[in-house]
Amino acid sequence: MTTRVAIYARVSTPDGKGQSPEMQLRELREHCERRGWTIAGEYVDRMTGTKDSRPDLDRLMADAHKRRFDVVIVWKFDRFARSVSHLLRALETFKALRIDFVSYSEQMDTATPAGKMVFTVLGAVAELERSLIAERVRAGLRNAKAKGKRLGRPSKRIDRATVETLRSHGASWRAIAEKLGVGVGTLYRVAPGCSKTQERDFGTH
Repeated sequence: MTTRVAIYARVSTPDGKGQSPEMQLRELREHCERRGWTIAGEYVDRMTGTKDSRPDLDRLMADAHKRRFDVVIVWKFDRFARSVSHLLRALETFKALRIDFVSYSEQMDTATPAGKMVFTVLGAVAELERSLIAERVRAGLRNAKAKGKRLGRPSKRIDRATVETLRSHGASWRAIAEKLGVGVGTLYRVAPGCSKTQERDFGTH
């Protein structure tokens, strides 16, 4: 059975001039020929300035879900992924779709035992990164609480006189909540005369 491969290349230049993806493409095409792979498609993004859109990468991921190829090959990790976490998410997607991933320069192939080991290590690094971030957030919250800082969004003040005036003019509880920019639950907690039954029936009360 013929192995279908998708080639992805990316160049990034400040003014859109001076760089060409041809060097990447030439090397990748030659590698595919040596492996006996059939090129199912080439996806090339040319980044200019601060533009972060990668339409061909998006197209590649969409075609991956349509199973239009069996392997994705790139020149280097950093030509493909924005970050380690982005790379890992893409690799997890490819794994679920049974698509292999090859990075030519790093000589990494997820179809090989060494490539599978790299994938496992990347997953462990990403998990450690998430754990460290979560712990820093928890530590920051504990520190803020110890200093007496109030956490969470500041509560909105509700003028009861305004509520009563609006009610006297026939405004529904839901209309009052929308006018004051608060949730119906918040209005229920602070406004006199707003019962649980009325809170459930805000559309008609």
